Amino acid sequence: MIRRQLSQTQFIAYGFLAIILLGTLLLMLPWSSRDGQSTSFLECLFTATSATCVTGLVVVDTWSNWSLLGQIIIISLIQIGGLGFITVGIFAAIILRRKIGLRERGLMQESVNTLKLSGVVKLAKKIIIGTAIFEGTGAILLSIRFVPRFGLARGIFYGIFHSISAFCNAGFDLMGCETPYMSLTGYYDDWLVNIVIMSLIVIGGLGFIVWDDISRNKLAVRKYMLHTKIVLLTTIFLIIGGAVAIGIAERNSTMASMDADGVIWSSLFASVTARTAGFNTIDVAAMTEAGKLLTVFLMFIGGSPGSTAGGVKTTTFATLILYVKSMLTGANGVNVFKRRLSDDSIKRASCICTVNLCLTLTVATLILIMQDFSTADVLLETFSAMGTVGMSTGITRDLSDISRLLVILLMYCGRIGSMSFALSFIRQSKAVKVRLPEEKITIG
Repeated sequence: MIRRQLSQTQFIAYGFLAIILLGTLLLMLPWSSRDGQSTSFLECLFTATSATCVTGLVVVDTWSNWSLLGQIIIISLIQIGGLGFITVGIFAAIILRRKIGLRERGLMQESVNTLKLSGVVKLAKKIIIGTAIFEGTGAILLSIRFVPRFGLARGIFYGIFHSISAFCNAGFDLMGCETPYMSLTGYYDDWLVNIVIMSLIVIGGLGFIVWDDISRNKLAVRKYMLHTKIVLLTTIFLIIGGAVAIGIAERNSTMASMDADGVIWSSLFASVTARTAGFNTIDVAAMTEAGKLLTVFLMFIGGSPGSTAGGVKTTTFATLILYVKSMLTGANGVNVFKRRLSDDSIKRASCICTVNLCLTLTVATLILIMQDFSTADVLLETFSAMGTVGMSTGITRDLSDISRLLVILLMYCGRIGSMSFALSFIRQSKAVKVRLPEEKITIG
């Protein structure tokens, strides 16, 4: 029997699974733990999944539990998971001067969600070079703060680690050396750390397609693709709108003791990081119910297609909002920037949003049935996992084994995409060109 060739979606899904399992085995090595003892399989699986899927949820503190080798394994998984192993593989083939065939180009197109097959090899070069520039710059700037505090070698390593983690929207940190699970709360009013981390998160979350478009057209906004315009406008709206809303919700709670500058930095950071980064400069567990729900909303949307971020993506959110607007106004089609969105885009956006929402709420319900947590905390945890965000109120460490496996599944689905996850197990048949008779039903 001839084995059926894997589809592009299946290849990417199984590839990520293989990397997670390899990372799990490496983290289980005694040398990966700070105490020299092998960490349990489930804790290693959770950590490897969180790192590869650039989530940031942890069941053990990254600095306290993992040795230098373990930390290097984690940051390597983050880098591979953030860029995508297909992109890394294509770049390696370029360096080794290997021939890149049509199948490899198709995998690259699927991996970064680019609209065209042509130019994907050049795009891979731009992604790697751009990543090196952004992460390198971020590491140097962060080292300015970390070297005086932690020493030369350790400060530089901290700069590199947090720069990669921020750019890949992972949210892993090493600040447990001072207080476990504190993240960046000690830098809530530090303008340099805030600007660098937020910039890396936003740049990483814009998407490689947007990078390519901006690099070709520079500041000529009129020449940008419709995709780029929607991504940039939606991103700006969510960052500013989210910061204002969270600032109002938390002004008399987690930000009550802060001065005006602290409130501004903390509000902006909370808005940016909720879009799939996972760092935090305020105590997430102490947030108001309104603040947590706002964070859940931002986590659900996430970053942009073909980026290091997760979520349903900014274009999905924008498409659904525009579709609702067109229905309410009776417009002829969904129009934006003097262009009409295709029906396929609207269908795909609706499907992604529905699948993500149903899957996340199902897992949240199961966890609530099995364990006694507040609804807001569980919703924040599950949406954080599905959106590959990594923000948590701290209940991750108290989850049962079954709950942890459910969260691992959400992180995996969030990274490869809920639709991709479903399609990887479904053998799609050719579409039948016969349409059945139409009949109306009552809606609303």
